[in-house]
Amino acid sequence: MLENTTIAPHARWTENHSALVADVLRSKPASGQVVSLRVYGESMLPAIWPGDVVEIESCLLEDVRPGEIVLAMRDGQLFLHRLLAPYTQDGFLLRGDSLPGADLLFPLEALLGRLSGFADKKRSIPELALSPGFGARSARAIGLLLCHCDLARRVALKVHSRRKVLPRESRNAVPSPAHRPASFVSGGRQAL
Repeated sequence: MLENTTIAPHARWTENHSALVADVLRSKPASGQVVSLRVYGESMLPAIWPGDVVEIESCLLEDVRPGEIVLAMRDGQLFLHRLLAPYTQDGFLLRGDSLPGADLLFPLEALLGRLSGFADKKRSIPELALSPGFGARSARAIGLLLCHCDLARRVALKVHSRRKVLPRESRNAVPSPAHRPASFVSGGRQAL
């Protein structure tokens, strides 16, 4: 019972935040509205890492190709996963690169947008892993290794977290306004 009490306030905030993101992206789906979001999950390893700030562009479902990474919402929760196949009348299927199977079927209106880039331009992963085709298949193969091998996942996450740590001499430095995290910048884009 204590566990439910501590999770409930966060769950309400998450639903409100998800609804706000959905409203912004649905306001002009064909216009290319862009929002920046920080990723917390591990389901898209190695293409997207926890802590990455991604840019999501609003789009129409008919404009998305299988293999692209899209943002969808179901039951108040956001999912940033790959589109598996062209959509049908019944909906569309998504799957995280490091998940063993596909998500449940999403209704057509669940699509919010597609990954258009990263707010942090210093990404070390090639853009190839984010696009359909060979890059998507390669990311999925590595993702399956990380899904089924706990040691590999822990090592990859540890190495990634150490690469994000600032050098020792600049840890106490105050960042200039130009170096603020992308989630606080909003020049023409919605930062959420």
